[in-house]
Amino acid sequence: MPARRLRIGFLLIAVVLSAFGARLVQLQGVDPGSYAALAAAEGTVNVVLPAARGDIVDRDGQPLADSVDGLMVVANPQVTVARAPELAKFLAAELDVDYFPTLTKLRDRSRQFEYIARRVPSTQATDVIAGAEELGFQGLSTRRDPLRDYPAGDIAANLVGFVGTDQAYGGLEEVFDTSLSGRDGSTTYEVGAGNNRIPLGSNSTTPAVDGADLLTTIDRDLQWYTQRVLRQAVQGSGAESGLAVIMDSRTGEILSLADDPTFDANTPADSPNVDRGSRALSLAYEPGSVEKVLTVAGLVDAGKVTSRTRLTVPGRLDRQDRTINDYWEHGTINLTMAGVIAKSSNIGTVLAADRFAPGQLRTYLREFGLGERSNIGIPSESRGILPAGEGWTSQAEDRIAFGQSLSVNGIQMAAAVNTIANGGLRVDPSLVQGSATTDDGVAVGTDTTTTRRVVSENAARQTAQMMERVVDPEVGVAPRAAVPGYRVAGKTGTAQRVGAECGCYDGTNTVSFGGFAPANEPRFTIYVAIQAPTNGGGGGSVAGPVFSQLMSYTLQRYGVAPTGTTPSMLPVTW
Repeated sequence: MPARRLRIGFLLIAVVLSAFGARLVQLQGVDPGSYAALAAAEGTVNVVLPAARGDIVDRDGQPLADSVDGLMVVANPQVTVARAPELAKFLAAELDVDYFPTLTKLRDRSRQFEYIARRVPSTQATDVIAGAEELGFQGLSTRRDPLRDYPAGDIAANLVGFVGTDQAYGGLEEVFDTSLSGRDGSTTYEVGAGNNRIPLGSNSTTPAVDGADLLTTIDRDLQWYTQRVLRQAVQGSGAESGLAVIMDSRTGEILSLADDPTFDANTPADSPNVDRGSRALSLAYEPGSVEKVLTVAGLVDAGKVTSRTRLTVPGRLDRQDRTINDYWEHGTINLTMAGVIAKSSNIGTVLAADRFAPGQLRTYLREFGLGERSNIGIPSESRGILPAGEGWTSQAEDRIAFGQSLSVNGIQMAAAVNTIANGGLRVDPSLVQGSATTDDGVAVGTDTTTTRRVVSENAARQTAQMMERVVDPEVGVAPRAAVPGYRVAGKTGTAQRVGAECGCYDGTNTVSFGGFAPANEPRFTIYVAIQAPTNGGGGGSVAGPVFSQLMSYTLQRYGVAPTGTTPSMLPVTW
């Protein structure tokens, strides 16, 4: 009997030792790496070290977008699992996070670190942790997590864009997201009982690389003023929307690019999606009579006319499939080329454009930049439409000569008018100072701009002198666009709009004004377009006063002295 019990004892010992031996072979011989890693992971915490996003600043370093102190709220599921449902309900209410995904994170016993909410304002995150502790919840903590802020609110918001929880949306934020974001770092360390860090345990840290700042050409104060003046005009005329562009005539730098309606980049969800993009870049529309100055500049450059060329202008012009009229009723009148521009005569422009060789007008318009993107750095920019091939008929050419049957965006038109201001030399518009590379790999900025000769200096000078007559109170159609003390060159525009639903002219108009000052030595070019005003006004009465206010403010802001010379007195009739 004792011997039997002894044998049974030895057998049990052998079984136990065999089990230990098999487990030892499994751990050390079959798959030692995975088991070692699993053991280490159970006592290891991995934490992201967020990079600070680069600032977007105006030309003087004033912030349009920057990063302020924020916190992430994190949890240790091995602690929070005990009261996960209650805690998930609390966090969903306090942090506006989804209940069920949060509950899953709080219950994951295999992890010691879970993100609950990112980029939470510091005071809010601190209050949440304090509130949780008061209710007896354990296992929550915070880590540094910079929060995107737009200190100027709606100023340049359509241009800058905004950053959501984990993604950049629109404008410069999205275009330069990679360089602005930088690169997050990380730290890994061992923890022991109670989730306390082991002082001499293994640890490693990869530091974060903060994002690069983006220096724009925008003047924040001028941008603020432009948006306020534009808003008054849109609301005062009962219009659908408006845009305004202010350029440095010599460099092509965009000092202000305004849209209305706009939105506050701190609370983008409060505004409809249509108001978050830049209409100055994405909206394509027919420019109307502002385009006439491009037609006339091309004619002068080609040697077809001068500012004093005499034209006999009938009260109506029957051409192919339709009759061309002027905006005012008249019989046969005698106008010079300068008079055609001053009075904005469609008929006179078409008669002058008849002197172009086949295809010559289209070539000039293409050189002015119509029908092609400006490559300013915003991919949502519209190309516009400049008909070609079978689309360029003689009927289309008549209408294109005075600004219908083609489409442009606001930046294109500003740059085209600026070509005349810049002595016939087109300079690329730019939004970024220096050079920066978009996420698509395109280099943009003032260091990358190019110039090209479009018309001669003589043609540009003659066209500018003709444009001065537009604001003359005695003969021009836009005296309200004048700026006291300064010579102003400009042109009105009123064009029929194509309705989105019918694909036809819907009875509404685009009214606009483009010009520059001082006319004899241009410093700034401004282009304004108002969509669908309901007060019956045209380019001279609706957009002209906006131009005047913006130009007056800009000239004074940059210390440009009054002109002190006599404006153009070219004859308008003969």
